[in-house]
Amino acid sequence: MATLSIAARLDRIPVSSIHRKAAFIIGLGLFFELYDVYLSGVLGSVISEQFHISGVTQSLLLGSSFLGMFLGAIFLNRMADVIGRRKAFMFNLLIYSVFTFLCAFSPNVSLLVLFRFLAGFGIGAEAPLCDTYLSEILPSYRRGTIMVWAYTLQFCSMPVEGLLARWIVPTNVGMAGWRWMFIIGSLGAVFAWALQQFLPESPRWLESVGRKSEAEKIMVRFEKHLTASQRVDIADLPPAVLAPPQEKLPVSTLFIAQFRRRTILLWVFQILQTFGYYGFGTLVPLVLAQKGFDVHSSLTYTTLTFIGYPVGSLISLPIVERIQRKWLIVGTAFCMGAFGILFGISNSPALIIIFGFLYTLVSNIFSNAYHIFQVEIYPTSIRATASGAGYSLSRLSSGLMPFVLLPLLQTSGATAMFSVVAIAMVIVMIDIGGFAPKTTARPLEELNQIPTLNTGVEDAHSTSV
Repeated sequence: MATLSIAARLDRIPVSSIHRKAAFIIGLGLFFELYDVYLSGVLGSVISEQFHISGVTQSLLLGSSFLGMFLGAIFLNRMADVIGRRKAFMFNLLIYSVFTFLCAFSPNVSLLVLFRFLAGFGIGAEAPLCDTYLSEILPSYRRGTIMVWAYTLQFCSMPVEGLLARWIVPTNVGMAGWRWMFIIGSLGAVFAWALQQFLPESPRWLESVGRKSEAEKIMVRFEKHLTASQRVDIADLPPAVLAPPQEKLPVSTLFIAQFRRRTILLWVFQILQTFGYYGFGTLVPLVLAQKGFDVHSSLTYTTLTFIGYPVGSLISLPIVERIQRKWLIVGTAFCMGAFGILFGISNSPALIIIFGFLYTLVSNIFSNAYHIFQVEIYPTSIRATASGAGYSLSRLSSGLMPFVLLPLLQTSGATAMFSVVAIAMVIVMIDIGGFAPKTTARPLEELNQIPTLNTGVEDAHSTSV
């Protein structure tokens, strides 16, 4: 084992308790990332009534945290490639926790928008950084499955948040109920932040930047968690043959011939996928209000439809390593477009709940597949930067989305709004189906070999359809 590279040893090692603990801690951090993403949507109609806002101000309230996430995903993920994954985790949740706590005591909309923006800056890097970290420590043959377990924990935040909102928002214990929702998010993030301090640094990243002795020490920790039978299993495996570890790479690597097409397809995907994924979760309470349901009823229906998020994530467990990820993204994107239109034309509570549940169910199979995919297609030393840059565009798109979809909802109704969402998902299908590489169960180093930075030679696998 000692003669193999750290990356090769990580890909050969069986899943042990250290992998499972890391997945749980990462999943908990992602839980509060998604809690924040949907907080403005869940509380949108309540806060709008409290402060008597509408129009542009309402869109700004919904979009402010996403605009903060756009900047956070760029800067904090780049920092993760420079100072390490573990230190970047510490910055992310600490910034988020402080400003989310301040949101609870905002006396007016202006300060609430400002604090939501700053909280978004802190949490913006969390998702791509978590994707990056898990992809680097997990063996290639179980990468997708274990990552999905972390995402399943993350997606439990949606029904939990819906239940909390339905229970807490109507109350007034010392302050308005919606303010307690921010306090819960802040305190939960502090707990996740404390646990993340126990995560080992990514040995794959340490090796990629030349810190081999540190990588070896952490790798020994991974191998010590193996049972005796697992050690025997490793000894029976044939030796791995991989390219030597890569040196530090500049950001311009994203645009060399080998990675240019991947960068473009990922950026197009991230700009448009938000219309399908976050367009539903963020705006569904307002869609229900537009259909004539009161706040209490809309929160109830929202909670029931949000149950589809963790269910969809669980359903993806047995298929994420069996179906090529690009085709999983394409198939679920089609279903999201169809179920969105059916939800838009529905007016009975039963159909609203059924199509809303089906929408959230398939959207989380979609989400799991693309979160794994986006960190598989770049080298280790720029993986966080690359995924963060792409993900930042989804945050920018999400921030601007209310300014597009909300006026459309108010003027033309839910069916017209979901028709625009369906068009965005069709473009996503063409983008991923036509140009994405096949990544399922392949070693990261095999997917991202760089013969020479200046050759302009296209990786044969990057053109595989």
